[in-house]
Amino acid sequence: MANTSGAEPGVRHDQRRTLQRHSVQRRTVILLGSAQLLSGIGTGATVSIGSLLAVDLSGSSAWAGSVSTVMTLAAALSALPLASLADRRGRLAGLVTGLAAALAGVAGIVVSVVSGSFLLLLLGTAGVGVGTASNLQARFAAVDLADDEHRGRSLSAVVWAITIGAVAGPNLIQPGAVVGQAVGLPPIAGPFIISAAGLVLACVLLLAGLRPDPLLFARQLAAAGQQPATKQPTGQQQASQPPAVTPRRGALARGLRAARSSPSAILALAAVVGAHAVMVGVMSVTPLHLQELVAGPGAAAHAGHMASGDVLVIIGFTISLHIAGMFALSPVMGWLTDKAGRKQTVVIGFALLVAAVAVAGAGQRSTTAVAVGLVLLGLGWSAATVAGSTLLAESVRQEERVMVQGVSDMLMGAAGAVGGASSGVILSWAGYPGLNLAGGAVAGVVLAAAVMALLPGRAGGHAGRVSGTAGGRSLAD
Repeated sequence: MANTSGAEPGVRHDQRRTLQRHSVQRRTVILLGSAQLLSGIGTGATVSIGSLLAVDLSGSSAWAGSVSTVMTLAAALSALPLASLADRRGRLAGLVTGLAAALAGVAGIVVSVVSGSFLLLLLGTAGVGVGTASNLQARFAAVDLADDEHRGRSLSAVVWAITIGAVAGPNLIQPGAVVGQAVGLPPIAGPFIISAAGLVLACVLLLAGLRPDPLLFARQLAAAGQQPATKQPTGQQQASQPPAVTPRRGALARGLRAARSSPSAILALAAVVGAHAVMVGVMSVTPLHLQELVAGPGAAAHAGHMASGDVLVIIGFTISLHIAGMFALSPVMGWLTDKAGRKQTVVIGFALLVAAVAVAGAGQRSTTAVAVGLVLLGLGWSAATVAGSTLLAESVRQEERVMVQGVSDMLMGAAGAVGGASSGVILSWAGYPGLNLAGGAVAGVVLAAAVMALLPGRAGGHAGRVSGTAGGRSLAD
């Protein structure tokens, strides 16, 4: 009988489903990357201008770190609710909800500038923080359907896509001022108008194109025995066992319970949390340090009114270089994660973080040294976050993955909030070198733990490369 199915002779249904999975995965990565590019503008603008607005509207430099603190705290508090929403209804629901909150937050920041309300600035910043949590979860959506050998690169591709938007954000100060004046707003509110447009476009793009939902489709494939292919270590076979039944308990308890059962997951959590704490702690008050370095002591007390154009350009350029370090080379970090190994790349990331705080702290009187330190800070964060997130995604069972990822983002945001809140205090007590020394201490502890995990005789330390998964559990564990 003639073949009328339209498929090649001998191609089975499960092979066609595999081809469909690959096609959906490629489209998902491209779509998520495009949305990240657009939504990243809002985060970049808030990070670069937020500390100046906080000092201006509060009237005290003591509140310089409040915007970073509120932003990261909001991201921490919203990570689990967004993960729970994604767990129930798919990635699309979680991502769009977060971006909608960011859009409302950007509008609140604009109103705060017009009204002079510091409280409204903090509320608007909280909304942007929820959007940050959504952007973080997008990187996990990129690996829902990924194969082992491409998991790091898929995740890093989405992280990389935010580069253009995030780098553009700090440099929207002057173009944004033109937009603000054109619509009758204060010049410093202009960049947030551009941010709002980017967030609207990102939401529309996701609503129109993220179909099928990658998480729901991955679960359909798992139920049909069509999970993404995994590499197996020599001499080991894929275990044939049914998925564990996870009790329906609180999201935090479920996530922590799953993470505690895997040594690799614990190391992954330490990597992403520690890197974020160091990065936010140093970066959040660097604009204030640069302003005092260029304009002289006491300039921060009048940050919003008296900052010269040269100072703003230096701050914007330095933060842009830092954000470029965080995102521009993330595909390289993804390739390194897949080729050299997850844990090896974590070690590289924390070595870069230690180098970053050493350069910035020792060269604190030089804008060039501070800029170099912040670039290294971004690169270290990128390597640790890409490798740690990839390791986390494959260290727990498929049905536990979303909740563990939510716990990761919650702890990541909490660490960033602590880093941002403590940075101003440490800066006033010990100066910029002391702040970098504190960051180096945190990075050194995680670096030592990651090196220990690679020693012979440690779980997963003998190979350092990606191992397969048995029943969704890393065989390295």
